[in-house]
Amino acid sequence: MKNNNSDTQASKQYTAAHDVHYKTKELPKAFQLYRDIIADHPDTKEAGYSLSQVHNIVKDVVPKQEVLDSLVAMALDHFEHDVRSDVKPASDTPIAA
Repeated sequence: MKNNNSDTQASKQYTAAHDVHYKTKELPKAFQLYRDIIADHPDTKEAGYSLSQVHNIVKDVVPKQEVLDSLVAMALDHFEHDVRSDVKPASDTPIAA
């Protein structure tokens, strides 16, 4: 069961991040705000929306070939270390590209 207070806080944070992203167009700041939502409220719909926005920002600022190269390198690293796909990364903020 979700905590309504957490949902409300996540909603407020998402609105703020979205405003920074689309109104003031401060992409680095918006990116960090979205990451914070994902880390702080991972089980909310706002975390899902934030992940989509992170993908949008990545597509806007990182060349396609660089994204592809990174994805290939991550997959090869996981194959090499036989990391299961259901194992969460060790980083503080889980971000998928």
